[in-house]
Amino acid sequence: MKVQFRRLFAYFVNGLLLLAPVGLTVYVTFTLFNWLDGWIVTPVPGLGLLILVSGITAFGYVGSMFLFRPLWGLVESLLQKAPLINLVYNSLKDLVDAFVGDKKKFNKAVLVDLGNGCFKPGFVTAESLAIDPMLDGSIGAEGDVWVAVYFPHSYNFSGNVFVVRRSQTRSVDAPSADFMKFIVSGGVMPIKSAHE
Repeated sequence: MKVQFRRLFAYFVNGLLLLAPVGLTVYVTFTLFNWLDGWIVTPVPGLGLLILVSGITAFGYVGSMFLFRPLWGLVESLLQKAPLINLVYNSLKDLVDAFVGDKKKFNKAVLVDLGNGCFKPGFVTAESLAIDPMLDGSIGAEGDVWVAVYFPHSYNFSGNVFVVRRSQTRSVDAPSADFMKFIVSGGVMPIKSAHE
């Protein structure tokens, strides 16, 4: 009886391992679709999402025109001068630019030497910081060059920024997207060389 129960339990776990990723993917996709489609309410399912994507694309097209840029610059300057709104706007703008903008920040993958043969994966987001944390935050100290390194958390949309010596970092020869997947997946996703 125990052997049969163990066998049934093993089948259940195997089925769970096979179905959970598919089920969760379908659920997340369906939920995201419904959420985005609900932004513009229409009687036809999916039409709201289509209108939303078309509108964003049209706005991107208009935004790339030369005549639109001064107007958008005025809107941005108003947002940046408004108290509290400027904090939210600038933070979100920097975050979006870091991932998909012209000034992508997560493009230099590194391993930071923590000592004792332990390395932490991250991305250099600012180079040649003119601060020395060991000297009470004094500016322009001579000696080591300090860099800011962002360490994404696994299975999460958060991370931490640390200021470390450049000499502690080792560049990684891998595409940034693959390296980010490696970190976020907890090391499960393989990393391919940038030359492959």
